[in-house]
Amino acid sequence: MSVPVVFHPATRLHNPGPGHPERPERIEAVLTALRAPDLTATVEWVEGRPATRDQLERVHSPVYLDALERLAHGGGGALDADTVMSRDSWDAALAAAGVAIGAVEQGIERGSSFGATRPPGHHALAGRAMGFCLINNVVVAARHAQQRGKPRVLIVDWDVHHGNGTQALVERDPSIRYVSMHQYPWYPGTGAEDERGVGNVFNVPRPPGLARRAPVRPVAASPIARCTTRRPEAPGRLLHHCGRRSGPGPHCPDR
Repeated sequence: MSVPVVFHPATRLHNPGPGHPERPERIEAVLTALRAPDLTATVEWVEGRPATRDQLERVHSPVYLDALERLAHGGGGALDADTVMSRDSWDAALAAAGVAIGAVEQGIERGSSFGATRPPGHHALAGRAMGFCLINNVVVAARHAQQRGKPRVLIVDWDVHHGNGTQALVERDPSIRYVSMHQYPWYPGTGAEDERGVGNVFNVPRPPGLARRAPVRPVAASPIARCTTRRPEAPGRLLHHCGRRSGPGPHCPDR
């Protein structure tokens, strides 16, 4: 059975400038890996559509979205010390959110899917960009899943950094559960185990210096099991957010 891989060419257009870690080569490396000959029979390519303004406003404030669009159309600029927009970053952000939405659509119809998104998103707050992130793609996707009749959603976030933006956007909403596996303490300073939201947040902080093959499954099994127990309030859709900041090189699995 093939797996739909949702992509959009505009995700390559976001360019924060020379030397910036969030470079276009990251998405190129992911797409190149998925084009490997031994995956030809496994991957089904699906081009996504840019997200609409209504879909973004389920998560972000109109004032914030206006500011992002205006900055990009003015040629780009810095939003904070390490989050930078270029002229085409707004188009790339719309494409990335649209890819996440498209992955939800494919997942509902086909059972599973993969969305190749860029710029990243899990640090983005309702009204603030940070940590290279502009739009919180995974929460936009979760809200879309709810609009499509999946009222309860589980987000599992794997990254060296904690997804502070994702947690902040869902921690008061019991209809979305959030599990994060990340290095702690580390940027952005959130993600302690005792941060529980309304009982829907399960942080799995990991110490630095672990071997790459250190087992994560036993550590994560308990919170994920608590989130997926078959009962009336169990999630109807799982969104797995894979980061690209856990190893060297543009190919390593980012926010």
